[in-house]
Amino acid sequence: MSCFETLQVYAFRSLGYGERLLPRSDFTLCDQFVLIGSGLIWNVYFGLLAVLGGFVFANVLAMGKASKRPALRLPANWFIFLFRGSPLFIQFFFAYFLFLSLKSVSPIFDPLSSAAVGALFVLFLNTSAYSAEIFYGALQSIPKGDMEAADAYGISGWSRFRRIMFPTMMRLAWPSYTNEAIFLFHATTLVFFSGFPAWRQQGDALYYANYFADKTFNPFIPYPILAFYFILLTLTIIWIFGRINRRLNKHLPQERRQKIKLKLQLIR
Repeated sequence: MSCFETLQVYAFRSLGYGERLLPRSDFTLCDQFVLIGSGLIWNVYFGLLAVLGGFVFANVLAMGKASKRPALRLPANWFIFLFRGSPLFIQFFFAYFLFLSLKSVSPIFDPLSSAAVGALFVLFLNTSAYSAEIFYGALQSIPKGDMEAADAYGISGWSRFRRIMFPTMMRLAWPSYTNEAIFLFHATTLVFFSGFPAWRQQGDALYYANYFADKTFNPFIPYPILAFYFILLTLTIIWIFGRINRRLNKHLPQERRQKIKLKLQLIR
């Protein structure tokens, strides 16, 4: 089978399209590149939707944590503490068995037992907690002069948040939030190694890399391919978030603009 034929057959296999049977022997470099790349579609799916949904919920949590009302502050504090204080792998594990229990109660909960919905929900909650702490720190770092200027001009309520607090909070938090987005995409590799099973071997990039490593007894080909794909994904995220960062800071002098720096995180 030529490389072009392999691409036609396995390019969307992780989504259930194309050849259902995985190659059993005589693995070529093209087989590994195509199948691992096919699995990366799931990692992009989990990461993209979790980041988009988590961004909105994280802002709500950050405002709740900064609120003077205990009814808003305490639930936000406990939520952030719970999801930042426990490992993501354990969250996947317990969530899957919780969703299985709910499935036995009512068929309406059946989608939650699948990785496409259940694992995405866990990633959404996890990144919301981490992002909320970042946004809360930025919220507390808004210069008092900005707030005093808003008071002087009579700007209050929603208008004050939309025009002054939110843009400043985003500008201060964006470099750290970029790192959170990168680590979230990396964390998507835990989905099919936790409780959530891969249906019909339709797994993510790490799932296929592990398959080839087990079959060939040589991890030094599939895992570097996996790393190559994630490096490309990381560079794409840095480019997209960098453009947003420049947009947020376009009104500042060049020397005052914050640049995005990748910080290593050894454990999540």
